[in-house]
Amino acid sequence: MSEQNKHTAGAFDVRNVIAALIGAYGVVLVLMGLFHDTAEEAERTGGLAANLWAGIGMLVFAAAFALWARLRPVVVDPPSRSADAED
Repeated sequence: MSEQNKHTAGAFDVRNVIAALIGAYGVVLVLMGLFHDTAEEAERTGGLAANLWAGIGMLVFAAAFALWARLRPVVVDPPSRSADAED
């Protein structure tokens, strides 16, 4: 098979979907950690900005998944000709 006939999963790669969902939740948590950090929440977490750190971790995770999908795309094989002949 030549390089021209190879297709990648692209946006339908599950890693892109996971990266988008985790990234969206990460953005929400970072914003909550930056703008909605109350004294009561800080007391509950021992002074740690839990939303902020969890959001940053989720953004790093999402970036890693997006980078992985970009660097190692899933190659989708075209349907074989014998399967077409049977139909």
